[in-house]
Amino acid sequence: MKKYILILLSFYSTFTFSQKIGSSKLTKQEIHERELENITDFPIYRAFEFQDKGGVYELVLGENQKTISKKDTLNTKIQAICVINDHGGFLEKWRINDLLEDNLPKETNIWFWTKYCSTKDIDGDEYIDPIIVYGTRTEDGYIRRVKVITVYKNKKYVIRAVECDLDDCRSFKKDQNWNMLPQKIKTHVDQLLAKMRKEQDLLLKNG
Repeated sequence: MKKYILILLSFYSTFTFSQKIGSSKLTKQEIHERELENITDFPIYRAFEFQDKGGVYELVLGENQKTISKKDTLNTKIQAICVINDHGGFLEKWRINDLLEDNLPKETNIWFWTKYCSTKDIDGDEYIDPIIVYGTRTEDGYIRRVKVITVYKNKKYVIRAVECDLDDCRSFKKDQNWNMLPQKIKTHVDQLLAKMRKEQDLLLKNG
């Protein structure tokens, strides 16, 4: 009987602990209730709350919505900020800022690709490994730059790609520290890139 109780307690402890690892997309009301509008300089496009062994975090994706029309909303700047709940306030853990580049063909929009963004524990270490994906579009309507940023233990590991019809203006580069990531995360990102190539008709390669 004693052994049975110990097994039950062990199961309950494991179940309770596992419940602490998770993520959810916040509604507009939840964003307002948490006063997340004060975190970013821009209107909030999407926000997530996630919890792991480190605590409870809020991840805010902001876009400056420079031009708003019936047809589209165009951004010139974006901002991603991750904060942790700390004694009733927020402590910033990391942020991402980016903007349109002055190149030819001219970029006219930069935005988060939330379909490919994620907040989950990829390598099973009970810490969330956020992946932030965004890109730019040219005045001709073509995708130009793509960035995939993996945040592992509050450090960023970036993949930068430039799409182009000509070989000499196309590029695909991973940060020098990329191989420091756990293999599970690298495999996951490679699978994500394959999905993006297929669904967005991207090359994501050098030359």
